[in-house]
Amino acid sequence: MEKIFKTLDEQINILQSKGLTIPDEGYAKEILLRENYFFLSGYRHLFLDKNGRNFLLGTTFNELYSLFYFDRHIRNILFRNLLIIENNIKSIMAYHLSMKYGIREDQYLNPKNFVKESERKRQVNDLLKKLKRQIRINGGQHQATQHYIEHYGYIPLWIVVKILSFGIVGEFFSILKSEDQRAVAEFFQAKAENLLIWLPILANYRNLCAHEDILFEHKAQRPIKDSHFHQLLEIPQIDGEYIYGKDDLFALIIILKRMLRADDFYLMMDNLDYEISLLAGKLKTIKIDRVLDRMGFPMNYKEIVRL
Repeated sequence: MEKIFKTLDEQINILQSKGLTIPDEGYAKEILLRENYFFLSGYRHLFLDKNGRNFLLGTTFNELYSLFYFDRHIRNILFRNLLIIENNIKSIMAYHLSMKYGIREDQYLNPKNFVKESERKRQVNDLLKKLKRQIRINGGQHQATQHYIEHYGYIPLWIVVKILSFGIVGEFFSILKSEDQRAVAEFFQAKAENLLIWLPILANYRNLCAHEDILFEHKAQRPIKDSHFHQLLEIPQIDGEYIYGKDDLFALIIILKRMLRADDFYLMMDNLDYEISLLAGKLKTIKIDRVLDRMGFPMNYKEIVRL
């Protein structure tokens, strides 16, 4: 069935027909025009009744918009810190690989520097081609890369990483020799096997934040490994599996706990806690507990700062 354009008045009528209380229609129309009906309605699910069709009795437009606005703010908070991690991992990889293999492209992108398993040969070759293509396409679009091309005829890795996406950097890490993976992971006092799981998750959340997708209830494609944080926070289990902090937003918090500097992590959690408290005061129909549950945050989530 083909979708039909709806005016702001029609959008208001649809929301009201589903039981949403709209005290100020003029304000609601302004928000719908600014933010897009489709995006805003993506936050309705926590406010719906058991049938999933109508809003809980008494739900207001302001509550719906408050959840939308909360998600935007925590998205901005996490995005800032994900960019820190992105820069850190790029810098550390560039330093280690340049020191070990050299600073010219034919040195640090030499196939001999990467995993040797025959079944992964195609993966290595395909990724190296992808890296060289990004260097060729993006190299001429940035002042720093242009400078090195014009003056030296090549671009060192510590400059190249600035034009590589976080996703590509994660793939790059995956084809490094195990000793190089360990050297990079050691900076974060982590195991290489964990970093192999974390980097795609970080890249996924980074892109989600950059494109303003719904964050608070987003699920990662794969779970992180059980950690001592799960145990210390006494997160409940069902059938031997922790119910929080595995593939949800709190799993991302656990990763950031491991990878951010302590001061940065403390500030991030302080900012997140402020936004959670602010939202709690604006919710009337549901409790903040429901939002935290959807985020995968245990009720004692604040304790992770001191662990």
